[in-house]
Amino acid sequence: MKLRPVLLVLLIVCGFYYLTTRMMPVGALAGLLHHSLPLDNTTTATLSGPAGSFSLTEAAAAPAFDAEEQQNIAVYKRALPSVVNITSTAVAFDFFYGPVPQQGQGSGFILNKEGLILTNNHVIDNAQRVEVTLSDKHQYKAKVLTTDKAHDLALIKIENAPNLVPATLAGSQGLTVGQRVYAIGNPFGLSGTMTRGIISAIRSIRGQEGNPIEDAIQTDAAVNPGNSGGPLLNSRGEVIGITTLIASNPNGGADQSAGIGFAIPIDTAKAVLDDFAKYGHVRRPSLDIVTLPIGPDIADQIGLPAEYGILIERVLPGGAAERAGLHGGTQKAWEGNTPVMLGGDLIVGADGQTITTPQDLSNVLNAHHAGDTISLVIFRGHQQISVKVTLSDAKETASGQSV
Repeated sequence: MKLRPVLLVLLIVCGFYYLTTRMMPVGALAGLLHHSLPLDNTTTATLSGPAGSFSLTEAAAAPAFDAEEQQNIAVYKRALPSVVNITSTAVAFDFFYGPVPQQGQGSGFILNKEGLILTNNHVIDNAQRVEVTLSDKHQYKAKVLTTDKAHDLALIKIENAPNLVPATLAGSQGLTVGQRVYAIGNPFGLSGTMTRGIISAIRSIRGQEGNPIEDAIQTDAAVNPGNSGGPLLNSRGEVIGITTLIASNPNGGADQSAGIGFAIPIDTAKAVLDDFAKYGHVRRPSLDIVTLPIGPDIADQIGLPAEYGILIERVLPGGAAERAGLHGGTQKAWEGNTPVMLGGDLIVGADGQTITTPQDLSNVLNAHHAGDTISLVIFRGHQQISVKVTLSDAKETASGQSV
């Protein structure tokens, strides 16, 4: 009795094999399957002329866009009116000291109906004339209001431009690797170009001038020269970043996309804009210290009470840390070929957050303004203490590698 199901299955399989190989011509089954599918929505057109006649198969009607295409189109239509092309003209001098105009191109996006536009500082740096072309092809002269080289941002303005469409700014907190993003700009001067990709990573990088960009958004959406200053958008067409940098092509093509681009997070830009509005310039908050990141190996070698943190090597004179009574190092040592100062305070917490890397500390500082007071948790020797520090303006302190 138990063999009956097995025998029945074998009988069905053998019958199907005999039917399809002996009684049906080759391809007959495929033909049946083909005819069971909906017929193609096509027509045949015949063209005739001196070269003879030939036929073409044409679609009878344009196919409907699928859901993914509809989203792409919706993002483009929403964001394009806010994106501008920026042309900057600087004057260089030839071998005979004759003035030679040099033009550069970039992108930007409209912030309000009064004509404020955000872009990268390197797009308009040293320019004698800046012009903005809107998506409707109208051109306007622009005035540079203020710049922030440290964050590679610039605020410019055009006058008497009617019907401006401001971009919608989202937040850059909570962005996730794998999230879909779109870049709109003017690569190689090709205005209104959109590319699509994903967020590949969130990491700290160095900008074109060596400036640190914390929590930069890395993307594989194609970006090229001319995209700089344009918006990086989420799937709702909201700005989450400002396209600023492309990775150099390892094969030597440093001036074209290598599949890795970076954008300044929009929250950084919002903080900069807030300073622009309040003070007319950026007041970057600073602790005015030179630091050394600590990991388990270094901590064990020098006998620190914690396996992580930021060791203060030097306190800058007159800065926030010195005013708060923080201590720098007193013992000279070497890390490879680099001299370091040991014996200073070890920062392990700030504003209730654990500090394990310089990026952790930068994230806390970026959430504040110069003049704000934050609470640090430090180890001085093996004693853990809490210290209040009033942040200073980085412009007001002595030069040095500090945070």
